[in-house]
Amino acid sequence: MSDTPKISQALDDLFKVIESRKGGDPETSYTARLFEEGLGRITAKVGEEATEVINAALRETPEHVTSESADLLYHLLVLWAEQGVTPEDVFEELRNRAGVSGIEEKESRDQGN
Repeated sequence: MSDTPKISQALDDLFKVIESRKGGDPETSYTARLFEEGLGRITAKVGEEATEVINAALRETPEHVTSESADLLYHLLVLWAEQGVTPEDVFEELRNRAGVSGIEEKESRDQGN
């Protein structure tokens, strides 16, 4: 049995919690604080966490990569919520790309710009 439904459900569940923190008390919720601080802070955190995943991959254990990846996914979900993007939007985009070579997909995006 595939773990895909469990994975997408876990992301959906976390996304719902994140969305519920919008407008919450930034004194008691880190997520609410991120929303209050705005897009610049949220994107900075995504970049910081991405860098930490890279550093963990180069210098640390797989367990550390796992931990840092969880942080990155959380901050990415906050960014999605801030931008009005849902996990389903992203999953749909991935489904649309299934069976298309990465090179072809990138070229099609480059031609559209």
